[in-house]
Amino acid sequence: MDVQDIKQRFGIIGGSPLINRAIDIARQVAPTDITVLITGESGSGKEVFSHIIHNLSTRKHGPFIAVNCGAIPEGTIDSELFGHEKGSFTGAHEARKGYFEVVNGGTIFLDEVGELPIGTQARLLRVLESGEYIRVGSSKVQKTDVRVVAATNVDMFEAVKAGKFREDLYYRLNTVPLKIPPLRDRKEDIHLIFRKFVADFSDKYRSPNVTLDDNAVQVLMSYSWPGNVRQLRNIAEQIAVLEKERHISGQTLLSYIPTDNPSSLPMRLNQNGSKDDFSERDILYKVLFDMKKDMVELKKLVVDIINHGDGVSNYAADNPHVVNALYEDLDMPQGDSTLTIQQPVSISRSDNYHITHDAEEVEESLSLVDKEADMIKKALKKHKGKRKAASEELGISERTLYRKIKELNL
Repeated sequence: MDVQDIKQRFGIIGGSPLINRAIDIARQVAPTDITVLITGESGSGKEVFSHIIHNLSTRKHGPFIAVNCGAIPEGTIDSELFGHEKGSFTGAHEARKGYFEVVNGGTIFLDEVGELPIGTQARLLRVLESGEYIRVGSSKVQKTDVRVVAATNVDMFEAVKAGKFREDLYYRLNTVPLKIPPLRDRKEDIHLIFRKFVADFSDKYRSPNVTLDDNAVQVLMSYSWPGNVRQLRNIAEQIAVLEKERHISGQTLLSYIPTDNPSSLPMRLNQNGSKDDFSERDILYKVLFDMKKDMVELKKLVVDIINHGDGVSNYAADNPHVVNALYEDLDMPQGDSTLTIQQPVSISRSDNYHITHDAEEVEESLSLVDKEADMIKKALKKHKGKRKAASEELGISERTLYRKIKELNL
């Protein structure tokens, strides 16, 4: 089966050299049992390529299952993948087969494999190396014959360097890398894909077909499409359902494109330096730097109080953010009288006191664990215990937050 036949069978549209190359790699690797790691941005169609590999392989008559590793809670993912014995944990009322047992002789597609916990990664590595696994709560080794196709939308090499993914597992999964190009790198295919989508939706909803004028085509071509094919499909469906005028102008099309990303320049997800893409270490460093800055400000305030009786009022007027931060840290409403100095202390130069302007620097704890625990506590308190909101505030996933809470006994 050649590339064109594969496109027709699996509904892949476009003639971009990048997509043709990806299909050709999938076609060549399919008849083997080699493990494949599919990389690409969210919405670029990674799961379609897992179906291509399975259906063109010698296992095509065997079972196929797609598992979203990021959607399974950390506490149950071992049970889901490898099964468990009756009574192995609370709620295990009977023995259960895992996916690797059910799909014996077939193919398992592990989507978002980068989200797997470290412990589960070790179990997966053993399956890939020897075909052996152990159910949760059992000591009996079982065998399975499963081909693994994995996919991720994160930079796995960076995850390995950050200690979030096992290096040996990465190289075992990455036997054959298969990169799916983002939609912005397939500009010549965007209009074709859009036309196919609107034709399908017009037929589905029994409405007249949609066409684009030249300006609208230019809008399609110039937009960066961070959501890739999935985002393009959603916009095509909206237009097919909502627009009464079936010949779409560029201005009309722009009304369906998110205004927070109007740039015509290519834009990548998870770009280094993005304000919302902080690692846990970055967050800790930021907190430490902020704390050091606050200490310097506090030292200045103390020196002003010693030198000038009204120094605190002057400093408060010039630095309201520092005063507000003190109110927040003390969990007191702003303007609380308990923070007001009624009688400033006046020290005469004639008094027998030796005043030094070099404030003694108190060595504070720089333990990352302590700072991390403190940050998590503050985030949970700020959002009244809502973990989802707290994880967004901290810039980490909800699963990671849950793991940190358990590790730190919060």
